[in-house]
Amino acid sequence: MFRRRKPPETVAAVDLGSNSFHMIVARVRDGEVHMLDRLRESVRLASGLDNRGFIGPEAVTRALDCLHQFGQRVRDLPLGSVRAVGTNTLRKARNADEFLELATRALGHPIEVIGGREEARLIYLGVAHSLADDGGRRLVVDIGGGSTELILGERFEPSHTESLHMGCVSMGRLYFPKGIITETAWRAAEIGARLELQPIEETYRRVGWQEALGASGTMLAVDKIMREQGWSREGITLEGLHLLRQTLIKAGDMAKVELKGLSEERRPVLPGGVVVLLSVFEALGIGQMRVSDGALREGLVYDLLGRISHEDVRTRTIDGIMKRFQVEPDHARRVEQTALKLLDPVAETWGLDQDHADTLTWAARLHELGLSISHSQFHKHGAYLVENADLSGFTLEGQRRIALLVRAHRRKFPVKLFDDLPILERRSMMYLAVLLRLAVLLHRSRTDAVPALEGLKAKDQGLKLRFAPGWLDANPLTRADLERESGHLKAAHFKLKVE
Repeated sequence: MFRRRKPPETVAAVDLGSNSFHMIVARVRDGEVHMLDRLRESVRLASGLDNRGFIGPEAVTRALDCLHQFGQRVRDLPLGSVRAVGTNTLRKARNADEFLELATRALGHPIEVIGGREEARLIYLGVAHSLADDGGRRLVVDIGGGSTELILGERFEPSHTESLHMGCVSMGRLYFPKGIITETAWRAAEIGARLELQPIEETYRRVGWQEALGASGTMLAVDKIMREQGWSREGITLEGLHLLRQTLIKAGDMAKVELKGLSEERRPVLPGGVVVLLSVFEALGIGQMRVSDGALREGLVYDLLGRISHEDVRTRTIDGIMKRFQVEPDHARRVEQTALKLLDPVAETWGLDQDHADTLTWAARLHELGLSISHSQFHKHGAYLVENADLSGFTLEGQRRIALLVRAHRRKFPVKLFDDLPILERRSMMYLAVLLRLAVLLHRSRTDAVPALEGLKAKDQGLKLRFAPGWLDANPLTRADLERESGHLKAAHFKLKVE
């Protein structure tokens, strides 16, 4: 019987983009992907295309020098563990075959040229694996050097993929040669971009989406400029793009543009990227767009591993970190189940929802994470690990919330740590901490014995627990723990009553 090859432990993905080449190296353990290394070089392959469609010798030299460096990093990896792809420029170049032969030798692994829609699918996969799976439809936009990909999808499955023939390099070469920007040229560029977008506008608007997301260097650069200029506090906005447009036209020459957050490497291709991005916003009616770290190379890794699935990436991440740090799964499961059992009857009174239940679940699974370092102060060690680890699918704020619950699950209640939270979040997080503390306390024996809890009654700043008659007398350690816990919670102005 045919046997599948065992997936390699270390894999790599190389993206030969029209503006930059990217490579990531990742390790796979227990089904979880951990990024080990990231390399990026500005190669400007699209700028090297001449009028006949050939990649010129200077661009070829830059590209091969870059791939020799990448090759040094992945040369010892077995064949099949590295996937390298070329995109728009290599789709267009008339000497692509000759270039790919040289490039493959330099990298030491095969290089494929992928179509625009396949590129869009992989971009979506990379973005989807870097975000929480909220079940809603997403619009993902990626502006490369020579093409722009627009994808609609849900979870890990794209439903609509488009690749348009415009990018930050190609638009800049066509409308803003030598970095000169005029009102007339900008209007011409906008018309050109809108003509590219016109065939998909109606379909994309009709299908709709709950969240717009941007990927690629252009998005990251514009997002950084807007934040550092004070034009936006979160993500890219239509208003901020109009301000950026006015700034570039007023300067008239990219050499004269002064913008906080603008790198010298991004300067030559910024106007082409901005005109495409602004046109996408206006054509599709986007008001705000969040920027994702995931992109084509992340999608390549997951595609290589065959890890396309419909499970929440956050759940897979938590399961992976539990295995990585040898968290005892049976005990984590006990605490999780009891914490959720405690949550159910108090959720309405305390205003807790499914998001809070998810946070409580993940904190319960990771509450003993720090034991891998030391038993002494293990709740503090665990909190540090959660807050500082690369947890795929989680925002930094999401990690901080879980870390806070891990930190607060035992010993004295750290009231000051909760005081730093916004008032509404502070209250809900303190409620979750109380529930997790009680769940841990009720399973101190670390057995499957179910606490004989018969009722809970919640108040704004209090909780009443009712146990089966005689159960606490038969379990004096639990009674003592609950009395001690009542004292700890007084510091948070929370009253715990036990019957």
